[in-house]
Amino acid sequence: MNKVLGLFFLFFSVSCVFSQTKVGGIVVDQNEQPVPFANVLFKDSSEGTITNDNGRFYLESDNDYTVIVISFVGYTTQEITLDKKVTYDLKIVLPEGEQLDEVIVYSGKQSKKNNPAIDLLRKIWARKRVNGLKMFDQYAYDKYEKVEFDLNTIDSTMMKSRLFRGLEFVFDQVDTSRITGKTYLPVFINEAFYKVWGDNTLNREKEDLIGNKNSGFSSNQSIIAFVQDLYADYDIYDNYLKFFDKSFTSPLSRTGIDVYNYVLTDTTYIDNKRCFNIIFYPRRSNELTFKGDFWVSDSTYAIKRIRMAVTKSANINWVKEIYIEQEFDVLNDSVFLLKRDYMLSDFALSKKEEANGIYGKRTTVYDRYKFNEEKPASFYSQKVDPFDERVFSRDDRFWAENRLEKLNKDEESIYKLIDTLKNVPKFKRLFNIGTILASGYAEIDKWNFDYGPVFSTFGFNPAEGVRIRTGGRTYFGQNDLWRLEGYLAYGFTDRKFKYGISGKWLLDRQNRIIISAGNRRDVEQIGVNLTATTDVLGRSFASSALFTAGANNTLTNINLTTAAIEFEPFRNIVLKTGGAYRTLRSALPEDFSIDYIDPEAEGGVSSQVNQFEMNISLEVTPRRRVIGYGVERKDVNDDYSRFFVNYTVGMQGFLESDFDFKKIQFFYRKPTQIGGFGRLLTTIEAGKTFGEVPLGLLNIVPGNQTYFSIFNTFPNLDFYEFVTDTYTSVHFEHNFGGRLFSRIPWLRDLNLREIVGVRGVWGELSEANRALSAPSNIELIAPSDEIYWEYSFGIGNIFKVFRIDFNFRGNYLDMPDARRFSVTGAFGFFF
Repeated sequence: MNKVLGLFFLFFSVSCVFSQTKVGGIVVDQNEQPVPFANVLFKDSSEGTITNDNGRFYLESDNDYTVIVISFVGYTTQEITLDKKVTYDLKIVLPEGEQLDEVIVYSGKQSKKNNPAIDLLRKIWARKRVNGLKMFDQYAYDKYEKVEFDLNTIDSTMMKSRLFRGLEFVFDQVDTSRITGKTYLPVFINEAFYKVWGDNTLNREKEDLIGNKNSGFSSNQSIIAFVQDLYADYDIYDNYLKFFDKSFTSPLSRTGIDVYNYVLTDTTYIDNKRCFNIIFYPRRSNELTFKGDFWVSDSTYAIKRIRMAVTKSANINWVKEIYIEQEFDVLNDSVFLLKRDYMLSDFALSKKEEANGIYGKRTTVYDRYKFNEEKPASFYSQKVDPFDERVFSRDDRFWAENRLEKLNKDEESIYKLIDTLKNVPKFKRLFNIGTILASGYAEIDKWNFDYGPVFSTFGFNPAEGVRIRTGGRTYFGQNDLWRLEGYLAYGFTDRKFKYGISGKWLLDRQNRIIISAGNRRDVEQIGVNLTATTDVLGRSFASSALFTAGANNTLTNINLTTAAIEFEPFRNIVLKTGGAYRTLRSALPEDFSIDYIDPEAEGGVSSQVNQFEMNISLEVTPRRRVIGYGVERKDVNDDYSRFFVNYTVGMQGFLESDFDFKKIQFFYRKPTQIGGFGRLLTTIEAGKTFGEVPLGLLNIVPGNQTYFSIFNTFPNLDFYEFVTDTYTSVHFEHNFGGRLFSRIPWLRDLNLREIVGVRGVWGELSEANRALSAPSNIELIAPSDEIYWEYSFGIGNIFKVFRIDFNFRGNYLDMPDARRFSVTGAFGFFF
């Protein structure tokens, strides 16, 4: 969501196509109350829309119409004559009453029994798996995708604002949305052309990007990644449709009858096919639902056309409108294929009608279908060259042949507008502000250097006191084959400098062979991770927490040097091997000691660990999508699972290393969307150390003494409260997304979200390892008698940006200073 805020700043830094008929206004009842979800159609056509939650509508067409028809169950249908081609601010009164035509309609909340609309729905469910592409063993088609962003609600106040002083020329391109009737200014467009092949017998699909073009921001990886994540593909026949990390109940789902009202309203012929028209609207407010209508064939029960908009009361942030249109082509008497998909999103900080915002519009056109042309299974496993520069430099002739839908005048103007804006200093400054907010780095182009992350400049902990940090990275472009990154920090209490430096180089782009190395000297709270890390630039939030529950004095001075090589033999499967040398010493020895028995040391006790280790790891991330092909890539999505296993061997004597040991660790994380009931995040960790090692090399059950919610920690445990050499940990966290609070009238309008969590850990510590660390001044306890567990209840989306968690300790309550209860919170920008 931070990318969205960056885009707001970016797009606020920056003729029309004339439609034959435009009409807008409000529909009210006899008591002057708005009528939401009323059907508005141009007479004798299937072109129409649905009024929003406030009874307002806007409708336009390239055709000439002189009459609109307004209808809704329980009201008398009205026909309004249009005296002009453009008519705004209509006020239409629907008298109470019911008009019966050739179909039966119902008023009020619709019954689930004896409802012809639901009878049709059941026939749609029965046929949905044998319609369209599912009818063929193999298929292929071309896909053209166009994504556009526009500033909207352009008015005189915005045009005269200081923000646009010197940029007034951009308003020459202002147009009017055919969906909302609002003025908008196009500022970004991305076009892509794909070839798609599929095999239903193998359950395999392959999609190759053949051409890509956009208006001036191809070098900004954050924007492209945001666009791809924002507009993921969906199937209206699925039970749930995912947009903005949320699952909306599809009006065509089997669970739809529990959340929607359905009304059969009309029949007509579309492309010589007799179709029924069904209106749907939500039974309850504040749920992730749509309002709209669809046309369904009376013979195949396939959808011919569907329009739907998210209700304004839906529990979703920063999005004022979502509107979707899909149109299906009739291939023959029994085959309906997706022809065109259109989606409009209105992003705004406020849902007020007059609020300025940004339109995000995606249009996808499908054509040139071919069927039952079998290809070998190996065809679907072939790697596509991800760094083919020709894809991003196609000429005008290519686009003339492969644009399945021509650009209109305002879309064509975007390319010219951005070329002009690139040379305007003020626009460059505003663009840089957006980039900093989105990425955390400030670009210094003349040095090919990015300064940052800017959000890590200040910190505090008992060992360093106030801490300042400066750093940056090389940056020639998003697909750099090598990158250097580093930082320098200083603590005002210990009066010491700290640093970290890292370098990586992509040797082979096809198999993604990468070599890396680095060194870090810093103060770290290493008791917040079970699974070991060799990240030489990483630093836990707990290391710099300003306020803590109890003393945050269990800090360690760490000197870590690493070198590694990795490669990706198959997509989303990464093998990595390397070595690491680390020295560990307590940062506050009087408060926290990692001393251990060492017969060769003076006094038989050593205070510093010197350890060299070799490791090999495997990481599997199915369904992960990335953008870029350089040494660093950006994730497009966050709904993929992660499986990680690491095997480490400590080598005593090598580089004066102290210990021989073997360690295996396993990590698994899986986000699961459970229909309309929210999102479950499951995390499992397990590990075992073979051999004798001191406290600094044992596995610390991650506590959390900060007042911030930190992923995968136990908020009611202090740092180093439990220490293990063998462990298993499980975390479950479920976010209901407001489904429960939406049932409570006095909470409904706050759009709060319920979060529950349960977490537990079991571990043990051998007597040999206890004895080795006997000189330490902390007691080593493992949760071996019974599984330690906690549970929590949280409220999210407070003022749209804040979350608070109430955490309860389940057992081990008799331990000294055991924290039975804690409150933690977090800030974040989420849809």
